[in-house]
Amino acid sequence: MTTAAVPHKIVLLTGLSGAGKSTATKSLEDVGFRTIDNMPNDLIPALLEKIRLQPERFARLCLVIDARDGDPRSTIDAVRSASAAIGLESRVIYLDSRDDVLIRRFSETRHRHPLGGPIDAPSDVAGAIRAERDLLSASREISDAVIDTSDLSARELRDRLVQEALGGDASISIHLTSFGYKHGIPLDSDLLFDVRSAANPHWVPELRPKDGRDDEVAAYVLNDPVGASIEAAIAAFVVATLKTYLGDGRGRLSIAIGCTGGRHRSVAISESLATKLRTQAGAHTVHVHHRDVERT
Repeated sequence: MTTAAVPHKIVLLTGLSGAGKSTATKSLEDVGFRTIDNMPNDLIPALLEKIRLQPERFARLCLVIDARDGDPRSTIDAVRSASAAIGLESRVIYLDSRDDVLIRRFSETRHRHPLGGPIDAPSDVAGAIRAERDLLSASREISDAVIDTSDLSARELRDRLVQEALGGDASISIHLTSFGYKHGIPLDSDLLFDVRSAANPHWVPELRPKDGRDDEVAAYVLNDPVGASIEAAIAAFVVATLKTYLGDGRGRLSIAIGCTGGRHRSVAISESLATKLRTQAGAHTVHVHHRDVERT
């Protein structure tokens, strides 16, 4: 579930082949973008019409537009115009790199340059890079941001890209998972909190058949001073450190909350945390999953 409406925007990602567009699309996917690569330019108007009719499905969209269909300047202009007409913010990001770096990357990966001529008679990579640079010169001029990836690590590229794509809207997707220690610790968690010291509804006969989503069970756990203090401490820690995780280039934060069986205390505290974080964590999205609530 989400905290608030996500600002609708489209990122038009363009630039030289080998400059990092594949890394860039993965980075944008991490912060909630749906990415579309290698779409023929003549199909883009149909996509924009789809967005107009179903905007909720495309709150954040990254559309990769490169030189495979020729000079993309007119396509970029058309997308920006159509986006503005339907109230969709757009931003053009151009990825660039030095020729020597691009040549080295193609040599290391042994990928064929898209403008490298026929597969059975490819031209030299340096010539293809020069041709692509000329072809994309107009698109580079109209870009909102140009990122030179020559000396950037994958993480540094991700940080720059998220900053350019989202600006003040940068956010983290927070995933809360309740679990039972007797069923094993979630291996994909970034943070893990043990709530087994809270009052246990398992020992209350009328509460035992229920789970932490039940109001009576939640009240029993959270009215307990220990349970309340644990929940408050976790919430305070998460809210206080979100900027740190965002600055570290994270698009997702996985938090595991564990009790003995994963049915009562961890579920109640996870639900309460989700409610609190949706209020205190601003535009960040919050999701809850109860891994073991149905297990015995």
